[in-house]
Amino acid sequence: MDLLQKIRTIPTEPGVYLYKNAEGEVIYVGKAKNLRSRVASYFHEGRWEDSKTGTLVREAVDVDYIVVANNKEALALENNLIKQRKPRFNILLRDDKTYPYVKLTLSERWPRVYVTRRLRKDGSAYYGPYFPANLAYRIVDLIHRNFLIPSCKVDLTRFHPRPCLQYYIKRCLGPCVEALTTPEAYQEAVRDVKLFLEGRPTDLSRSLHNRMEQAAAAEEYERAARYRDLISTVEQLQERQRIAAAVGDDADVFGYHYENGMLAVNLFHMRGGRVVDRREFFWEDLPEFAAPQEAEPSIEPVGTAALVCPGEQSSTVHLAGSDTELKRKSGREELGTDDRETAPSLPKGRSSPHEPEESDAFNPGEFFSALLKQLYIAQPYVPRNLYVPVDFEDRETLAELLSDQNADKSSRTSRVHILVPQRGDKRALLDLASTNAKQSYDQRFRVLKPNARAIQEELQEVVSLPDLPKRIECFDISHIQGSETVASMVVWEDGKMKKSDYRKFIIRTVDGVDDFASMREVVTRRYKRVQQEEKPMPSLVLIDGGLGQLHAAAEALESIEIINQPLAAIAKREEILYVYGQEKDPIALDHHSPVLHLIQLIRDEAHRFAVTFHRKRRQMRDRSTELLEIPGVGESTTRRLLQHFGSLQAVKQADPAALSAVVTRVQAEAISNHFRK
Repeated sequence: MDLLQKIRTIPTEPGVYLYKNAEGEVIYVGKAKNLRSRVASYFHEGRWEDSKTGTLVREAVDVDYIVVANNKEALALENNLIKQRKPRFNILLRDDKTYPYVKLTLSERWPRVYVTRRLRKDGSAYYGPYFPANLAYRIVDLIHRNFLIPSCKVDLTRFHPRPCLQYYIKRCLGPCVEALTTPEAYQEAVRDVKLFLEGRPTDLSRSLHNRMEQAAAAEEYERAARYRDLISTVEQLQERQRIAAAVGDDADVFGYHYENGMLAVNLFHMRGGRVVDRREFFWEDLPEFAAPQEAEPSIEPVGTAALVCPGEQSSTVHLAGSDTELKRKSGREELGTDDRETAPSLPKGRSSPHEPEESDAFNPGEFFSALLKQLYIAQPYVPRNLYVPVDFEDRETLAELLSDQNADKSSRTSRVHILVPQRGDKRALLDLASTNAKQSYDQRFRVLKPNARAIQEELQEVVSLPDLPKRIECFDISHIQGSETVASMVVWEDGKMKKSDYRKFIIRTVDGVDDFASMREVVTRRYKRVQQEEKPMPSLVLIDGGLGQLHAAAEALESIEIINQPLAAIAKREEILYVYGQEKDPIALDHHSPVLHLIQLIRDEAHRFAVTFHRKRRQMRDRSTELLEIPGVGESTTRRLLQHFGSLQAVKQADPAALSAVVTRVQAEAISNHFRK
């Protein structure tokens, strides 16, 4: 059965479809309220003119489908299949950043508490995620100090002869040693930790008050004092939470910047009305394909059921903090209308009537639909508000699915709103996120991975070169107080450093400290050789230094009758570029400029090469000093000895017979006697 015949047999129910290529690989996953209609729409007349759809249809040789009960189930299944199969025509979330949870191992006889980033069905209770990440570690430390529940990896299925250090510094009840604690006392501490992590400070405080009074009545004053201290800690934390809850709700705010086929997205995590963290996402190779848009009918909300795999224990996951919990208890629904409206007249994928339309290669609405599904479906906690810059077709259905998913343990749902603010404070948050996305885009794509030709064109404009720069030669001088003065020349050619053309120079005509004279000598020697060999001059000669070194190089070129050679220098500290002929107007490039980064790269390589050569020369000089003190041993003999034996230490340990292989017998005996003494 060919593909078109198979499409006619597809049912008209909601579900997920999977296009496959000739190798049987899944290349695209999509969902639909009417499978047959959606899949057949790819082959309608006129759709092949769309290059994106045409590419998919040309590669697809088969289609599979899975029928589900409703559109919300289709959303969830589509998300799972995309994550499993990673089809290349789908938008894939490549960011692997995760946030930590606090794990309470309720399935163990002596439960412990850990910080973890992986959720498993192991019978444990998970609380989080926590923003910023170190908050989870601070909470676990507070549990150690106040509730004495450990995080150790000691085997607690048996007793040990003595406890670890945590017991002695009052951070553990000591369940590893018999008789240090009882199961009843330990379970009491575990119940307190659960109340604390679930954000139920009132219940915890009431329980602690009752136990404190009982301990005082029984004249167990030390235990009563410990309960009193715990009550004080819980009440202080509760006051902080009330203040945070009064500031604002939990929300995630999205902004994006798309340009030249590359995309940057910023996600602001707001908890209690404050921005607590930021995530960055980047796409350099967005899929060429965009799924056909479909007007979905409204879906009646359905109940949710907990899904537990057969033979596995269920795990409990709780949201981090108690800000949301406090608002649920007070019954407040702070939903403003001015900045939560979505303009119905705007087309899908447009966030503002003033925003220019994107090119056909990128559909913002489709992108954010895919991104939100991958970020939030099957996650233990989703904030009440998601602010996105554009509308998309299944926004309301996704919000219903996330609301059902976000139900807490007591069956009270936390409604999730996916909103497209058009005005007010919420719109200002979106604009802020978009501004940061633009900065992220510049940092990632214009600075770290810029286009090579664009850099050449910009450098040509900055330095006023007649043609695109193909080759740059850079010079640097290295010495210590005028001793062992050397110079280096490194070469950048066709977008990369060309190490085979690097050159080293030993300065011969300059005594003492004179960088300008040293630069004149090395530039003269280099380009006189170029003239003799009739080789072309570089596109740019770059000098590591300021105006003095620049003018010294210019004088050297004039002395050998080379004129109109592009010449520039970059000062180390100020990072200012001086171009010969326009020295009075130095160029201060932006520190994010890829041209400045290229010049710095070449300059730093020249400096490294010069310093390495200088150090090697200095080491040879220092090693040869003692040999030169021996009568009858000169510089050439010293050089032969060091080259043959490799080091001064090896020369010292050599006997006269071994030394005679390099020097005369008389010299060998003199060297041997010198070191023997």
